[in-house]
Amino acid sequence: MATTSLSSTKSCCVKKEEEGMARRFWLKFRKESALSLYTPFVVCLASGNLRVETFRHYIAQGVHFLKAFAQAYELAEEYADDDDDKFAICELRKSVLKELKMHDSFVQGWVSDLVKENTLNSATLKYTDFLLATASGKVEGVKGAGKLATPFEKTKLAAYTLGTMMPCMRLYAFLGKELQSLLDSNECSPFYKKWIDNYSSESFQASTLQTEDLLDKLSVSLTGEELDVIEKLYYQAMKLEIEFFSAQPLVQQTVFPLSKVLNPAEHRLMIFSAFDLTCTVVDSSAILAEIAILTAPKSDHHSNQLENQIARIPSAADLRNTWGVLSRQYTEEYEQCIETILLTEKAEKFNYEGLSKAVEQLSDFERRANARVVESGVLKGLNLDNIRRAGERLVLQDGSRCFFQSILKNEKFNANVHVLSYCWCGDLIRSALSTGGLHVVNVHANEFSYRESTSTGEITKKVETPIDKVQKFSHVLQNCKNDRKNLTVYIGHSVGDLLCLLKADVGIVISSSSSLRRVGTHFGVSFIPLFPGLVKKQKEYVDEGSSSWSSSWKGLSGILYTVSSWVEIQAFVLG
Repeated sequence: MATTSLSSTKSCCVKKEEEGMARRFWLKFRKESALSLYTPFVVCLASGNLRVETFRHYIAQGVHFLKAFAQAYELAEEYADDDDDKFAICELRKSVLKELKMHDSFVQGWVSDLVKENTLNSATLKYTDFLLATASGKVEGVKGAGKLATPFEKTKLAAYTLGTMMPCMRLYAFLGKELQSLLDSNECSPFYKKWIDNYSSESFQASTLQTEDLLDKLSVSLTGEELDVIEKLYYQAMKLEIEFFSAQPLVQQTVFPLSKVLNPAEHRLMIFSAFDLTCTVVDSSAILAEIAILTAPKSDHHSNQLENQIARIPSAADLRNTWGVLSRQYTEEYEQCIETILLTEKAEKFNYEGLSKAVEQLSDFERRANARVVESGVLKGLNLDNIRRAGERLVLQDGSRCFFQSILKNEKFNANVHVLSYCWCGDLIRSALSTGGLHVVNVHANEFSYRESTSTGEITKKVETPIDKVQKFSHVLQNCKNDRKNLTVYIGHSVGDLLCLLKADVGIVISSSSSLRRVGTHFGVSFIPLFPGLVKKQKEYVDEGSSSWSSSWKGLSGILYTVSSWVEIQAFVLG
């Protein structure tokens, strides 16, 4: 990777007040970049116990990468029309050539022989072929390099080339910083430390930013359609780079991804997930409220013959007012309940029993709140077809549907998937999941009572409280066959999920509420970002010489893992 500071190319920098195109692309595809972290190669490297054979192979493949970069920079320099741009690209190429020399001294001779013996693996070949094809003008809808007639056309090809290289630089800068924060200099191999130090260095970080600026400058005069081409090239290059990290062959056991380390003959993967604000963008109660309001009769458009019926079903205006009162009352009493729980003595260490007793207060509150909703009559008169249509249109969290689809399609470990939810209406959940072909997901939720497909306003209460959730969680596991051991993963968001999250072998908190962290911390629960947690698990697994990877994951440890997206969860479970 290029590490020059490019101090003489400041003229290419765009104003920082206006976020550049290259930066926008990185932010847009940032979730995909997380996949590079969640590869066994990177986790083992970060843990300091990556086998040297694997690192040698990686360095050998990296040499091929750098050679392709140098060749692509040479072509891009020819295409650039501006002298400053040509100079900047030339400096980038020189830094790559210096890095190639650094590789020779870095590995003290053992890689040179390996490179001669080793052919490119398929992932390396895919990226280098893609890069050099782009640099040669082999881009859909673009003239070949030999047919470029004007300086503008040539500059466009230079931009396409840098757009294909930029994800690699940015990804290495990202990995360098992430791994540097976890580095234990006393235990890390000097080989790995030198690699991490290089890509986390200020010079490399600055070089990456300035290269992004250069790409922005080269793209200034491009049309919207041509910028779309760069975005597609950028995204494709990002995917190929992640494939490269995933393809590195390991000769050691790891604690993840679960799909790779789990033996279906011995273990059964059990996936549990909450629904509201874990899978969804909005709370289901808000959706049901909106259905009730939109389908309620308008108070000023009644016919006389409907007066008796309207007396039983509130108008839209009345419903909106009632929902507003119920919502405010729920929020106020919920916050009071949380504050009451936090008035108890803070635990010095993880205290599941104390947490369970505290959550009983929250359960009592949830029952009272639901009783008020039923008594108000706001859930009366909802049509089942309207509920199902709303479910089909319900916006889910980015990546959640894809995760469940991938889990269920993977026949290797025949996973069981269960959704546990406070939602008043299981039909809403089932409809939301059915749009992704997730009919086989087991839904455990409350249910509306209906009379001729119209809700009566009553709720059949099955999973009403945090205590109900954890009891249902335990009941599902108790009803599993004894032919295999269960490995349980619970994904949740709120205080109501805490007990289940902690009982699961792996509890994953996604975009947690502040109250969940406050209550959890009060009872000694530790919240650890998933990637650093994996690095620590991998290190312990090797240092302690564990005989089984499954011993690394145990419930009631008092540790919950936090993630910001479903992409991280999918990478952890499926790779």
